[in-house]
Amino acid sequence: MYSLNQIRRLVSCGRDPARSLPLRRGFLLIPLILLCFAFAPQMRAQLSPPPDGCYPNFNTAEGCFALDLVTTGLGNTGLGWGALFTATTSSFNTGVGAGALIFTTADSNTAVGAAALISNTSGTLNTATGTDALALTTTGEFDNAFGAFALFDNVDGFSNNAFGETAMFSNITGAANTAVGDLALEFSDASGAGSANFNTAVGAQALLSNTDGNSNNAVGFGALGGLGPTPPPNTGLSNNAMGVQAAANNQTGAANEAIGDSALLNNADGSFNTVVGDTAGQNLTSGSDNIYIGATTGGTGDESGNIRIGDPANVFSCFIAGITGVSVSGNTVVVDGNGKLGTATSSRRFKEEIKPMDKASEELYALKPVTFRYKKEIDHSGMRQLGLVAEDVEKVNPDLIVRDKEGKPYSVRYDQVNAMLLNEFLKEHHKVEELEANAVRQQKQIEALTAGLQKVSAQLEVSKRAPQTVVNNQ
Repeated sequence: MYSLNQIRRLVSCGRDPARSLPLRRGFLLIPLILLCFAFAPQMRAQLSPPPDGCYPNFNTAEGCFALDLVTTGLGNTGLGWGALFTATTSSFNTGVGAGALIFTTADSNTAVGAAALISNTSGTLNTATGTDALALTTTGEFDNAFGAFALFDNVDGFSNNAFGETAMFSNITGAANTAVGDLALEFSDASGAGSANFNTAVGAQALLSNTDGNSNNAVGFGALGGLGPTPPPNTGLSNNAMGVQAAANNQTGAANEAIGDSALLNNADGSFNTVVGDTAGQNLTSGSDNIYIGATTGGTGDESGNIRIGDPANVFSCFIAGITGVSVSGNTVVVDGNGKLGTATSSRRFKEEIKPMDKASEELYALKPVTFRYKKEIDHSGMRQLGLVAEDVEKVNPDLIVRDKEGKPYSVRYDQVNAMLLNEFLKEHHKVEELEANAVRQQKQIEALTAGLQKVSAQLEVSKRAPQTVVNNQ
């Protein structure tokens, strides 16, 4: 006669380490148990007459060995070969299907399907519906599995919910996970480390390749799931993805937010990215701390610490409320030809080849200021404007204009013109200062000359007044 432990070892020996063959593993369980009982003639029905419906203590049994050893247990239902076989004092269990809850000694479990909860011993309040659902659970509690092979490998993980074929297939000790959809969280906790907890996956293959990551939320087919026949393991933490294949290739990235089909699709280890929009951020693989908003928004490659709103190829105007009419002090915001916002810096540490402007500003005298009105599609008010024409400025100095994405003259760098004006003003100011200095020197010279003339004049005046004595020798 085989002991129950020997039977369990025979059951476990059918586990195939290759995760790509879940069906083979499942169908091995039932034949092995049949083989065990075939060589155990000592195991005979204890109920009299043999199971055929209603029995004492509100128990119901139908099938060979179903509720065969029940004693004081009550409210159990065992339908199928070996269902609830070892439930002696256990109560309120329901096992429907060959081998369902065959080893359980606990209460309040529900197993519907061949080999569902077949390994359960002391776990309570579990629900398994589907072939081999929760098949390897022994002490796990509060688990719910709906679908063939759902939570198949679970041993002592608790508070897990798996809905879908092979959902959470590999979970061993992970807890508080929710998987809704075929293959959702299939490889979660495959290492048995017990760190894959608090994950939520809704959609077929959502979080498919998550192994040891925790606190992830994925909604949509393949979201945070990994692509290809052998997806890389995912150990990322605290990621949120909503949309078909959103953040599908994430491996170790953490705290990413991806909303939209294929949003952040290729990110592998970048973290703290927030991406909203269909296919937004597809070029990121390892960049971090980026914010992308809008369909197809993103840079041309990996980057970090950037905010991008809208795809320049498709978005041509920007309206932001709460700016006009709001008083604020600070640096003037400027935009370059690529739409990058910022403030101009003047610190020496950002500059090189510094030298005096000298005569470079004299190009100002070739510029032609004009008055004009913008076209109605730009300014409905038709307000009169003062300024320059970019094409005219380009002829004087191409460096004084800003070009559009097609390379055509678009605007004038008025800040540069202002610097040139300042240089010309200072040059003229220096001339005025020199003239004033010369005038002061000349005034002093005049004063000195005047003083000298006055002195000479005084001396002459004294000479005129002095009496003259005439000597007569006659």
